[in-house]
Amino acid sequence: MAMVDSGARRLAAELLVIRASGTLSDDQRRHPRWELPNQELRRLLSEGVGGVILLGGSAAELSLRTRELQAWAHQPLLLCADVEEGVGQRFEGASWLAPPLSLGRLHGREPQRAEQLAERYGRCIGREARAVGLNWVLAPVADVNNNPANPVINVRAWGEDPATVSTLATAFLRGATAEGVLCCAKHFPGHGDTQQDSHLELPLLEHDRPRLDSIELPPFDALIKAGVPAVMTAHLLLPALDRERPATLSAPLLTELLRLELGFTGLVVTDALVMEGIAAHWTAGEAAVLALEAGADLVLMPADAEAAIKAICAALQSGRLKRERLEASRQRRRRALAQLRDDTLQRDAANPLGWLSNGPLPDDRSLAVELIQTGLERQGPSRPLAGVQLLLRVDGGPGAAVLPPTAPALLRAATGGWPLTVLDGVGPSLWSGNPAEPLALERLGPEPLLLLLFLRGNPFRGSMSSTEPWAAVIEQLQRADRLVALGVLGSPYLWDQLRKLLHPGVAAVYSPAQTPLAQQQVLEALEGRPAAQSSTHATAAHAFTD
Repeated sequence: MAMVDSGARRLAAELLVIRASGTLSDDQRRHPRWELPNQELRRLLSEGVGGVILLGGSAAELSLRTRELQAWAHQPLLLCADVEEGVGQRFEGASWLAPPLSLGRLHGREPQRAEQLAERYGRCIGREARAVGLNWVLAPVADVNNNPANPVINVRAWGEDPATVSTLATAFLRGATAEGVLCCAKHFPGHGDTQQDSHLELPLLEHDRPRLDSIELPPFDALIKAGVPAVMTAHLLLPALDRERPATLSAPLLTELLRLELGFTGLVVTDALVMEGIAAHWTAGEAAVLALEAGADLVLMPADAEAAIKAICAALQSGRLKRERLEASRQRRRRALAQLRDDTLQRDAANPLGWLSNGPLPDDRSLAVELIQTGLERQGPSRPLAGVQLLLRVDGGPGAAVLPPTAPALLRAATGGWPLTVLDGVGPSLWSGNPAEPLALERLGPEPLLLLLFLRGNPFRGSMSSTEPWAAVIEQLQRADRLVALGVLGSPYLWDQLRKLLHPGVAAVYSPAQTPLAQQQVLEALEGRPAAQSSTHATAAHAFTD
């Protein structure tokens, strides 16, 4: 049995990226099941763990948090976050932008403008990420969302065809890279045509190699040619290339296809190993070893960091993993860090909260508004919304990040005296159980209805919202002459389905975004009022990386 020197543990640790809250106190952790407490974080960082993925809190607090984490480590850290839709998607006070698919739809009408906006999108995220101490943006999504039933990618994709995704994702990469951060193309070899959420189960992708070459792989190829420094794997099974293991754990996919055929020489990072697509089938230690065996360089969010380190060390000692193989991964990590601007980890000590403590820059505020307005689609007449009853359906319920207490949808209901009903199981159920008449209308008041649907593909939701009978609801409300206005915020596929059913007198507006700013714009568009240049920003939180 081969002996492993005393540096083996430190080598193993350097290839891990562990999860931490963006807040300073252990008591503030929103997801303590996955976010390590400070004592454990400090120990692991002092022992050589090479990266941290963060979620939660404000942008100002994150600026302090990243300094703290870096101080606990004895080497430069990769500090990353899933900020595909802006730093404000995860950290309050920063820009929260419309999702990428809004530009995918624009690209069909105005390709040059869409590409310019995608580059500005990348610049905004890169600039704000650096301001709070993040040096690695886990974006762009390179998946081609050509399956409307996809429960997890959906509006996160840059488009529905490979040419659009390649163009816009590459423009995003140019913008973010120009601001001095690392990017990451995901989810290799392509998660856009799945009907299962890998956060909950292991999707099966029954495509042959010619199909992959024509649809899934071109955006990754374009981003690799453009110099993307990292690629994230997908937890999905692709029997045409590997009948036994998902892409994250597959040498045919990570070594043969990604490294040798596509010529990628940068960092290969797994998607979060705590996701059920992996965790339901392999232990934390075995998953980490299998990923490294397959060709991954970094192990993201193992279910148990200590177990992963011990398993990697044991694999080194037994000869299952070769030392030179892991040393190559270590050098890729260090080369990636060396690409960063010298000032990326050296922020102004006189202003430890950073300039984002005063909110986004004017140009970034303007970008957020322009993206919302660009994505709006209208149908039917505008009308005053006085005396209506607001019926809400929101992914995640009334505690969702898109519905903070100051959300325009809630404020308008309060100030306008609108009765408010939330269709999410809170209070008496409005679902009748009758497919033809799905709502129990007798349980609602007599006022005409404004229906706002906040539904999109989201991690951890699976197909829950897609199985709800919204077409039947629209037809029921119109038969009863109750529906006066409809707002769809999120999925373009739901909007495309419902808009065809609407009577001419029903006001309707679609927005790909669900943010407070988008809510304000949708309400104003329904009433025909001039769109306001709002500075409203808020945050969102998902439990894992995406």
